Amino acid sequence: MIAGGVVDEDKWLAEGIAGFQQNAFYMHRALDSNNLKDALKYSAQMLSELRTSRLSPHKYYELYMRAFDELRKLEMFLKEETKRGCSVIDLYELVQHAGNILPRLYLLCTVGSVYIKSKEAPSKDVLKDLVEMCRGVQNPVRGLFLRSYLSQVSRDKLPDIGSEYEGDADTVMDAVEFVLQNFTEMNKLWVRMQHQGPAREKEKREKERSELRDLVGKNLHVLSQIEGVDLDMYKDTVLPRVLEQVVNCKDELAQYYLMDCIIQVFPDEYHLQTLETLLGACPQLQPTVDIKTVLSGLMERLSNYAVSSAEVLPEFLQVEAFAKLSNAIGKVIEAQVDMPVVGYITLYVSLLTFTLRVHPDRLDYVDQVLGACVKKLSGKPRLEDSRATKQVVALLSAPLEKYNDIVTALTLSNYPRVMDHLDNATNKVMAVVIIQSIMKNSTCISTADKVEALFELIKGLIMDLDGSPVEELDEEDFKEEQNSVARLIHMLSNDDPEEMLKIICTVRKHILAGGPKRVTFTIPPLIFSALKLVRRLQGQEGEVAGEDELVTPKKIFQLLHQTIEALSSVPAPELALRLYLQCAEAANDCDLEPIAYEFFTQAFILYEEEVADSKAQITAIHLIKGTLQRTHVFGVENRDTLTHKATGYSAKLLKKPDQCRAVYACSHLFWVDEQDDVKDGERVLLCLKRALRIANAAQEMANVTRGSSGSIVLFVEILNKYLYFFDKGNPQITSSAIQSLVELITTEMHSDKTTPDPSAEAFFASTLRYIQFQKQKGGAIGERYEPIKV
Repeated sequence: MIAGGVVDEDKWLAEGIAGFQQNAFYMHRALDSNNLKDALKYSAQMLSELRTSRLSPHKYYELYMRAFDELRKLEMFLKEETKRGCSVIDLYELVQHAGNILPRLYLLCTVGSVYIKSKEAPSKDVLKDLVEMCRGVQNPVRGLFLRSYLSQVSRDKLPDIGSEYEGDADTVMDAVEFVLQNFTEMNKLWVRMQHQGPAREKEKREKERSELRDLVGKNLHVLSQIEGVDLDMYKDTVLPRVLEQVVNCKDELAQYYLMDCIIQVFPDEYHLQTLETLLGACPQLQPTVDIKTVLSGLMERLSNYAVSSAEVLPEFLQVEAFAKLSNAIGKVIEAQVDMPVVGYITLYVSLLTFTLRVHPDRLDYVDQVLGACVKKLSGKPRLEDSRATKQVVALLSAPLEKYNDIVTALTLSNYPRVMDHLDNATNKVMAVVIIQSIMKNSTCISTADKVEALFELIKGLIMDLDGSPVEELDEEDFKEEQNSVARLIHMLSNDDPEEMLKIICTVRKHILAGGPKRVTFTIPPLIFSALKLVRRLQGQEGEVAGEDELVTPKKIFQLLHQTIEALSSVPAPELALRLYLQCAEAANDCDLEPIAYEFFTQAFILYEEEVADSKAQITAIHLIKGTLQRTHVFGVENRDTLTHKATGYSAKLLKKPDQCRAVYACSHLFWVDEQDDVKDGERVLLCLKRALRIANAAQEMANVTRGSSGSIVLFVEILNKYLYFFDKGNPQITSSAIQSLVELITTEMHSDKTTPDPSAEAFFASTLRYIQFQKQKGGAIGERYEPIKV
């Protein structure tokens, strides 16, 4: 049916254009022969095609534009006729006798244009006559296009200030009155369209009306272009009259469009000075009008105006723009009881944006906007509408973007109260936005109170809200969230040790409530932050004035011990072990032997009881040995106990090659260059010999399995350790021992049971070159290496 209707409409349009062209042809022939009577006759017949009611506004517009072009030609002819002596007054009377009213009025407007140009009558009189005459057409579509034609032909002939048609002192008011009257009548016609035809075609009529809205709006544009309309006239006459028509028409489409037109076409300065009047109309509009978009557009224009020049800012304060806008939004929300949540949040976002641009220094205004939003949201369930939550994120993000400083946002009492109304997912999104702002601007949060406030804001990332389990979240998203919290912890700093310890305790309280899955991400940065404080205190005499002082390394280490213990519930033994070792090294640097020993003890307990995976054991034992080698604080007894444990665990690793490497690495525990009291050559040799026995056992096993050459490289590695300690001057490592090891490796490589291993051979060849290089140096080094034959 719809397709058939379109075909019929195209057919009717084609018929109308055909009739139009035929009469236009005869009109042109009459014009060419200067036959005025026939020209008017055929032009009236041509314009009769516009009397159709069968075309949609879109198709009707095609006919109208053809008529407009032809009437321009007729107007030029009539103008020439008046120059040749034809009376324009007679013409004006003549066309009023045309048969049908619609062609008659089009011709009357055309002649009226010539009449005004002739200046034989005041412009205001002719215009007043025309605008009254046009009342004769009450069909909405035909009437709208007729009045649009009147507006077009008259816009350059208004009795405006500076215009050639300007008359006495009051003529500007006549120009305004003409445009306002035309606007009022057009709006009435436009609104009437909505109530014509059957109810089932309501949607179609709305679409057609939407296509015609610019015809009405052009009147307001004309009004804004009248030079004589100054602020006083706009305030006293233009705006009240236009708003009266907008409010009284009680039509949703018209009210929305016309309010938007007013905001767009008139100057910003006028809006600012008439803010109360303009805003006063908003609550009177129909409840279905999308007033949030209108007001948002107004606030955007005003804020752009404010930032365009510093000179206009006092005007905003003078007219109390913020108070008026805030009050108007409140009244609109009260009037539109069915406004969805997203509607009023959008209004507050626009008001906040306006406030941040116009009054950035007024934090009380910003907090007031947030408070108004909280008041509206209170008593309602948490937001779940994605559009509403998106607007709340925009509301909360605006202060961060403006001030580039979360510390400023933390001073806003209503900021966290708005966040409380977000659903859990959006709460997390907002928390990430806050952290990103801190990172982007390198903001340092420097007091425990601010840290407390900040962690309350981002609690959605730190703990499960309302029993929402963390397992629901995508693993990668969860990691990214927790890594952002970890990065945040490093941004919390204060030069005062006492305040810094308070910050650490505040963070600890929050992150320990985060559950086992989170603490693996959040405890490490907290530990390192605390160790940074320890290092700062390290050089201070008497541990900051003694045991009674609030902040001492001992107290911090006690806190660290308790914090790392929390990882045992995860469990995360390998991470806990690494952190214990970091603390042990820091305690060593502070010369706190008992504390360092305790941390090593905890690391060994974890190794014994919790680290079961063989690869993890290898990594852990090497970490323990590396840390132990760097320590200097231990006495003989404690050091012997720890090195004995490390050596024992090294020899108990699962695979022979791993055992071998771990045992020969233990040799470094007994020979430390920086510590003269840790140079036990005998025990170094014992470690290397033990490693050699393990390598032999591995080689025998390889021979049994036929051809594995993996153990040869172990011998080469041990040879390199011999050479290292030989260079360091260990008296227990002799040239003969090295010689024996070189011969052993050579024999094993050439054995029939050994599969060639190019990498092991290259390694051995490189080692032999090193020995040869040392021999060629001469001097004491050369003499020591001389007995070794390679």
